[in-house]
Amino acid sequence: MNELINGFPVLTVTGLTQGAIYALIALGYTLVYGVLRLINFAHSDVFMIGTFGAIWTWSAFGLDANSPRPSLGEAFGLIVLAIVVAALLCGFFAMLVEVTAYRPLRARNAPPLAFLITAIGASFVLSEGMGAFTNRRQLGVPAMLPTDPVVSLGGWSLTPLQISTLAVAVLAMVGLDWFVQRTRFGRGIRAVAQDANTAALMGVNKNRVILLVFLIGGLMAGVAAVMSDMKAASTRFNVGFLIGLKAFAAAVLGGIGNLRGAALGGILLGLVENYGSAVFGTNFRDFIGFLVLILLLMFRPTGLLGESLGRARA
Repeated sequence: MNELINGFPVLTVTGLTQGAIYALIALGYTLVYGVLRLINFAHSDVFMIGTFGAIWTWSAFGLDANSPRPSLGEAFGLIVLAIVVAALLCGFFAMLVEVTAYRPLRARNAPPLAFLITAIGASFVLSEGMGAFTNRRQLGVPAMLPTDPVVSLGGWSLTPLQISTLAVAVLAMVGLDWFVQRTRFGRGIRAVAQDANTAALMGVNKNRVILLVFLIGGLMAGVAAVMSDMKAASTRFNVGFLIGLKAFAAAVLGGIGNLRGAALGGILLGLVENYGSAVFGTNFRDFIGFLVLILLLMFRPTGLLGESLGRARA
């Protein structure tokens, strides 16, 4: 308990940073579930592809794990470029999964179990395919940002990576919320989520909306991939498994199918993990996060916010 009290500022900042990454990934899960009532287990491996996309982008400029840190201006440009590449790469693979794996099942009115098995299969195809392509090697991430705090106030301090992660995550989440709530495409997403057949009668192209949902989820995963790369300093073909499971838990924690719930769930999960590990030890980090999820769902099965995407206010 003393570690929690003494290290509360540091634990809070690191928890918020990790939670922001969970939240970005969770948005992809909650979008797809809100529209299709489908748990897209392949989403975690779409995220994994984004982590490699960022590293390949930096390696194209001659940077690897042993390279000296670039100047702040160069690092900013390289990070933005990596986010664009990783987001586009994740968006492409997310749409590829939808078109090749899920759309044929929808055309045949397949039962829910078929979608579930296909989602698991697609996840293994992506992860094992990347494992074969990379010979299952772990790739290091070049140091992009200084590690010394740039903001210090009492026991509170923020490093450039933490500031960047929080700022990018907030911008992405606010932008997505605005897009879904205030744009014509967002109204189409909410219409299909509420009643796909009625939306089709009103002229909404269901397949196009579903493809858009997968694209947006992939873009969010790509943003999270770059932030995760710089935080973890390495990636591997199976890096998406645990973090994807936690992001899904965050989506359920906040209320599956609710965008704001996914963001809230991710932040809370990151904080609970960090606080719990300070009290019980780092070995219990994952245990505590999922235990809190189970206890919460026992008393509130719909999650903290619980409002589905289709019923969200305009």
